[in-house]
Amino acid sequence: MVVRPADLDTADEDAPDTVIACTSSNPRITHELLNGIQPGDLLRATGTLVQPSTPGQPARLTIDTFQVLSTAPIPVLRDMVLDRYGDYVVIFDADHDQVPFFTAHGTWVGLADNPDVITRLINIHERVTGGDA
Repeated sequence: MVVRPADLDTADEDAPDTVIACTSSNPRITHELLNGIQPGDLLRATGTLVQPSTPGQPARLTIDTFQVLSTAPIPVLRDMVLDRYGDYVVIFDADHDQVPFFTAHGTWVGLADNPDVITRLINIHERVTGGDA
């Protein structure tokens, strides 16, 4: 979880974010945190915060409950954006309709004519390779 300063508009441009490693014993919370929320969503997470035993390591938060207070605005593509589709990485470029995509390990998979066909091409790649990304 990345915690940004509450007064981001008035904070220094290089004000640091705080990174907190999270875990939960509730599989529904874990699933929602991994799949349901988007970067920039405003969350309220409650649980137990444990300081690291080694200096310099991030604190760990065991989440008992969380609530989405507001969702992030839909991002507008500017320049180049990397996005992850499970075991695949795609590169969106605002200047091009075509979308190159790779496995998370860097193996070239293909070039989608447009973002709408990425999922279909990934499914085809999974069938052809037996699901090994």
